[in-house]
Order: sequence, then structure tokens, then C-alpha cells
Amino acid sequence: MALDGIVIYSLVKELSSKLIGGKIDKIYQPEEDELLFNIRNEGTNYKLLLSSNSSNPRAYITNTYNKENPIKAPMFCMLLRKHLQNGKITNIHQPDFERIIRITIESLDELKIRKTKDLIIEIMGRHSNIILVDNEENKILDSIKRIPLSVSRYRQVLPGQKYINPPSQNKLNPIHEISKEKFIESLTNNKKALYKSIYSSFEGISPLIAKEICFRSNIDIDINTEYVDSKDFTALYDTFTRLFRQIKNNIFYPCIIIDKRLNKVIDFSCIKLTMYNHYSFIENNSISFILDKYYYEKDIRERINQKSQNLRKNISNKLDRLYNKIKKQKEELLESKNADTYKTYGELITSYIYMIQKGMEEIEVANFYNPESKNIKIKLDKRLNPSENAQKYFKKYNKLKNAAIEIKHQLKITNEEIEYLENIILNINNCENLEELEEIKEELVKVGYIKGRSNNKNKDKNNLKTAPYEFISSDGFKIYVGKNNKQNDYLTLKLASNDDIWLHTKNIPGSHVIIKCEGKEVPENTIFEGAMLAAYFSKARMSSQVPVDYTKKKNVKKPSGAKPGMVIYETNSTIYVTPLEEEIVKIKNNNEHK
Repeated sequence: MALDGIVIYSLVKELSSKLIGGKIDKIYQPEEDELLFNIRNEGTNYKLLLSSNSSNPRAYITNTYNKENPIKAPMFCMLLRKHLQNGKITNIHQPDFERIIRITIESLDELKIRKTKDLIIEIMGRHSNIILVDNEENKILDSIKRIPLSVSRYRQVLPGQKYINPPSQNKLNPIHEISKEKFIESLTNNKKALYKSIYSSFEGISPLIAKEICFRSNIDIDINTEYVDSKDFTALYDTFTRLFRQIKNNIFYPCIIIDKRLNKVIDFSCIKLTMYNHYSFIENNSISFILDKYYYEKDIRERINQKSQNLRKNISNKLDRLYNKIKKQKEELLESKNADTYKTYGELITSYIYMIQKGMEEIEVANFYNPESKNIKIKLDKRLNPSENAQKYFKKYNKLKNAAIEIKHQLKITNEEIEYLENIILNINNCENLEELEEIKEELVKVGYIKGRSNNKNKDKNNLKTAPYEFISSDGFKIYVGKNNKQNDYLTLKLASNDDIWLHTKNIPGSHVIIKCEGKEVPENTIFEGAMLAAYFSKARMSSQVPVDYTKKKNVKKPSGAKPGMVIYETNSTIYVTPLEEEIVKIKNNNEHK
């Protein structure tokens, strides 16, 4: 999944058709490696996103970008405003089918003299950069990432330096006419797997496109070029030539490939990926639309993951301490079960006190509490007299007996705390946007697990800012699934009516699930689907035969003082299900068909 030369080629064609002649109204730098340009052209406003992010370098027109801008603009942003704001875009092109976009802008300098600058976007993984160059002198004015000599001996990217193109890989440009002989020679010189030889020989071709060319030619992608016969080379050359003829004629097929079964994005491209015909496609005429949708969702996932790292670590550390604590409590409880033994020792010492003298370390007596009256050895403290030794064992007995009651109470508290925090981890995994993550953080601040300022503006505890999952069963019943504790409480305590069905995994952290009855009898198949969702959105997602309890909502209560999402219930039934992706996809598909 990368912006290869082919995607850049189609993107440059689209940007040229929409932005050339446009005026740059505003320039922002929301992130240290991202820029946003507001451009107006022929009565239409466009937002052009440029990013040199090492993981996701990209460029396209966006409709979804909504990051906040810093109060004080960074230095590079200020420089761009000085040189480019109110400027006119005169050209956009891609040099030599490279992963480079060169945007030429004409603007007036301080002396009202018309000057031309190039904004060069190099999309090259961790070497990605955005560089402002004086077009006339080919001199670097500045870049979003400065590259000194200590980082790169080949070229420095610093103000005042001459702009040098990134090092050439000496590949053939597939947009140019390439003879069959030259094509075969290039591949055979690279004695690798066929698809690797293709992307190693030709500029702008990614492994994805190389595999597609092999697939269309009906040739094994992993066969070494040494063993490809002339007939297959001919088929390969014909496919290659046909593909790039379409590209030169601006025939594109912007798309995202999705595995609906797993609800997972497989890839994106600007050509038809026939090797993925068994998957579903999101299609659009605009490559910017496709890139915007793909990177928006990817960016949200990464931002959630990034922003939740400290939270996960905090909760995980607390859980580790609780796991150790409960282990010790269980050991203490096991020891307390020996309390009766110490009581027996005390009573036997009292019974045989006439046989014991101070200074003795041990005594062996008949244990008349044993049915067979077997002899038993009792250790004594030689510093104590017989009566004091007996009292010592009676005190230990009383201490352990009282401790057992307290330990059981503490065990219950520890178990509840573990269950709550394991639910929090699950809630974080369920997050689909930053608002849901903020809800979890706010909850943890309120219950005292993390430090922070609680947002008291939202006084209504049940006023949701985010929405739970909503599904339709195959029988037409609405099924709701909570993503976090706030949603769980809302579903169970506010949304659900007394006769609605409530489901939850038995003794396993998971989401609250509500089946809305609307006065109708709920069929077994709908209960099965509700149980499947409860198991899927739980800690037991990867398990089999997961027990799911279900009961009417009127049997579910929230104890006074209970933590968010924590409830008790009675008179329930239990169903065992194995959460399968195929079954979940079927339930999700019901939403589309109803």
C-alpha cells in the first residue's frame, strides 16, 4: 500500500485539471510534517494536503481533513506564506515517473516583482520531504525536513543549497516506448523472482503492480526470470505494454479493495486489480477521493493507537500489579484454611499440659480429634511455658479465621477491579474515533485511575457524544452493542425497556448487547445473533464455545456505587457460541438489505 509512480501519475493529471490557474488563499501546518493549502480556482475551493510523514507520505485533495492548527505557525509555514500565499499555480508535473510532484507557483515578491517558485513533494518513505525551491536559481529556500551533510553525503537539503534530484536508481521509464528485446533484457539481468524483477527494472512500479502484471499474464509471480520461457515473456510484454498504453491515455480505475468478511482494507490503486476480483471494491472517478478515504481512516487508527499507548501502558501496569496481588491473596486464603489445625494444636497442648515443661521444643501426643487417634508432633517455643504455647496457637487460629473473612472480601474487590480494567482495555480496542477514546479517558479520570481534569460541562451522564454499534438481525430486530462503559450504561439503563433482551459474555469482559423487542417475541435465531455479537465484541473473540448469558433487561441491576459498565443480573439463560467472522459479516450485511 504505497503511492507508487503510477498513482502519482494519475494524481498529477487530476491535480493539474483542478488546480492549475488556482490561487493559494491560505497555508497551514497542522503537524510538523504536514501542510494544508486552501486553493481557489474557477469558483471552487480546494484543500490540498501534503505530507512528508515517514510512515504515510502523501498528497491529494481532501474533504475530510479536520486537524486543528497550532496557535503559532511553524517557521516553514511562515516562509511558505511569505513566498506562496496569493500566488498562482502555473504547472504541476511528475519528473521522470518518479514519486515526486513538482508544483510551480508564480507570485509577487516584496518589490512586486513576479517570481516563480517550485514546491517539490518527494514521496519516498522515511526520506520523504517537502522542499521550496527558487525556480530561477534552483536554490533551496527551505524544507519541512532539513538534511545536513551528517545525514546524507549525496545531497544536503538546506537553505541556500542547490536543489539536487534524489539519487537515480537507473530504472527504465515505463511511460516511454520500450522494445520487447529491451524489456526482456532488463528482466533477465535481474535474476530474481519475476515480480521482483519487474519492480526492480522499471521506475514507478510497486510490488503490487508487478504482481498484477504477472497475474494478468497468467504467470507465477515467484518464478525466477532465468526459467521464464519466451512465450511467457511475450505474454508479459503484451500485458505490460497494454497497461501503460491505458495509463498514457489517462484511463484509470481509482479503487480501494476491501475484504468484507474481515472488514479489512486490502489495498488501493488507480488501476483495476484483477487479482483481487474476489474481494469488494470502493470505486470513484477521483484518485484524491480514494486516497482521502484510505488515509483518513488509516490516520484515525494510527492516531488512536498513538494517543492510547500511554493509557494502555498505564492500565496494563495496574493490571499486572492486581494479578500479583490476587495471587498473594489466594495464597493467604489457602493458608487460612489451616486455621483449624492451629486450634487443634492449642487444645491438645491444653489437654496434655501436665506432660509439657518449659524449654521443650516438641511434644508427640495422641490426637484424639483424629478418628484413629494417631500420634501427632507439635512444635513448641522453648522460651514459653505450656500455657503460653497453647495461647500462641489459639491466637494464630483466631487471626487466620478472621483473616479468611477479610481476604475473601479483598479478593472480591480485586476481582472486580481486574474485570473493570480488562473491560477498559477492550473498550480501547473498540475505539473507532478519538471522541470514543476521550470518553474512556474522562471515565478513568472520574473514577481516579488516571490524573487529569474531568470535563463537567456534560452534566447529563447519559448524554452520549458517540454512538454504539447498531445492527439488524435476520428477523428484523434492532441489536445495539456498546463500545465502551458509557455506552454500555446508556444501552442498559436508558435505551433498553424492561422486556428487551440483555446479553453479556459469562464472567468474561465484553460489551453490553441489547435486542429491542418492540413488544414482539424474539426468535431464537435473533438471540443467537445477539450472542454472536456479544462474544465477538468481548475478550473471548478468538475463543470457541463462548458462554453468553441473556435475560430480560428488568433482571439487570446496577448496584449503588458500582463502576461504569458494571451490573448484576439474575434468572438468566446461557447460550454457547463460537464467534466467526463469516457470521458477523452476515449480520452486518443485514443492515444493507433492510
